[in-house]
Amino acid sequence: MKIKSLTAAVLASLALAMGFSSCSDDEEEASVTNNYSIYQKAVDNQVILGKKNNKAILLVAFGSTWQNAFKAFDNTVEAYKKQFPDCDVYMSFSSAICINRAAAGEHANDSGDDKAERRNYYAPNFWLHAFGSAKYEEITVQSLQVIPGEEYSRVINYIKDFANNSLGDLDDKYLSKVSLKLGTPLLNNTDDVDNVAKIINKLYSSEAKKAAVAFMGHGNPDSYDTYKANIRYTQLEEALQKYSKNYFVGTVDMPDNYKQDVYARMKSAGLESGKVILYPLMSIAGDHAHNDMAGEGDEYWDESDEESEDNSWNEYFSHKGYTTKCNIKGLLEIEDIRKVWIEHTKNPVELEDYYHSMYPED
Repeated sequence: MKIKSLTAAVLASLALAMGFSSCSDDEEEASVTNNYSIYQKAVDNQVILGKKNNKAILLVAFGSTWQNAFKAFDNTVEAYKKQFPDCDVYMSFSSAICINRAAAGEHANDSGDDKAERRNYYAPNFWLHAFGSAKYEEITVQSLQVIPGEEYSRVINYIKDFANNSLGDLDDKYLSKVSLKLGTPLLNNTDDVDNVAKIINKLYSSEAKKAAVAFMGHGNPDSYDTYKANIRYTQLEEALQKYSKNYFVGTVDMPDNYKQDVYARMKSAGLESGKVILYPLMSIAGDHAHNDMAGEGDEYWDESDEESEDNSWNEYFSHKGYTTKCNIKGLLEIEDIRKVWIEHTKNPVELEDYYHSMYPED
């Protein structure tokens, strides 16, 4: 099959989506094409070396640059390899910013046990293209998102582009036969919400007897609330409060569910003082957990604007008179919760209708 040439504009948009820097005019096409080729070749080589089976699982996370997050991803890959011995397992980031900063070693100069190495992660499109070149017979893409929101929709779009041979250089007959599957996010439906609430309560019920236990999720702004997924945070708080009224779930981006809204609900429940234990409700503990949740000191507190989004949850509740405790632990680090994602991989959504031949006359 001929490899179709892409215009500079198309290449530029692809590069921007993956965080490549751009030049101008003729240099732009050459630079972007070169960067794209370098990334694709690196992934192709990993797949060539790693291909042991005819089935592949691609884990897709938003990404991070923290060493504790890298460890969580590594452990997740190993857990998947044990659960799926007949599959080759790979890890991908969907965030161009995280990809670039992880490669640059954003925290590589930090001191202490959390010193971060430089890591090369790649966007899902590179992995899927490499899988197609390697002719995997079955491909499962597992979203490591918490809710089926904006980032999850990006994962689906990567699959659609692959299934429809967006670059035009894969075997069209192969694409018509390959088995494509999709593992859904952690809180994909209300059954998942109830299941995760049960696990959380099993872990933290003793803490909830003595203190308010608040979870910080990400959430989507109204304009990006794809599939109306923000409702999962509200549903999770409702499910948790069936176990204890001391559980609360807020976000950094969901309107009407910020830290100040959590505070208002705590006051309404009569919890106007005492201890607040904070946990990230995210797959890994990255920037949001370290800064937005646990950030400590003047850098994370604006006295002139208590409601500022730049104020950390830790400082906010401390200034409201509570004693705070922060736990930097992502959901992928909790084995029983990680098993929920694994179950979604075992029971994936079939994607038979995503393929539409580029050559319908064949």
